[in-house]
Amino acid sequence: MEEQKENNLGAPSKYNDKYAEQAYKLCLLGATDKDLADFFECCEATINNWKIANPNFLESIHAGKKVADMEVAHSLYKTTQDRVVIEQTPFKTKNVFYNEEGKRIEVEKIEIVETEKVIPADFRGQQFWLNNRNPERWRTKQEVDHTTGGHEISIISLGTGIDPSKSID
Repeated sequence: MEEQKENNLGAPSKYNDKYAEQAYKLCLLGATDKDLADFFECCEATINNWKIANPNFLESIHAGKKVADMEVAHSLYKTTQDRVVIEQTPFKTKNVFYNEEGKRIEVEKIEIVETEKVIPADFRGQQFWLNNRNPERWRTKQEVDHTTGGHEISIISLGTGIDPSKSID
């Protein structure tokens, strides 16, 4: 049953206490306030009004977005490191033997073999992570030489402190 809440600005609110749980789950899926408004068939201003009038609704939205962001950040972080995964690969094997009467018997079966596979760290994930965590040190910066009108691009090597434009003798 829908709960009607009073407001002083016009028609009663169509907010329902069950919306908080629904908003939480939608935010876990990455929903924005606009997505919530589309789902609840209202405008974003209504979503904002519900946040003000219903602290539980606001908390649910914040909690859902925080959990989703943490999961994505954790997943991104894992891609920035080399990792080993166990893969299971099915192989078809055939056993051939002869029975007591000399008849050839073939028995086929599927065996699962586990193998380790190394997945290398994702360079783009590392670059994204470092650019956002410490942009002053890790960003790729572009410098403009105003005296010649040309562009000089300086690439800061990731953590080595080595200037790639200089030769090493």
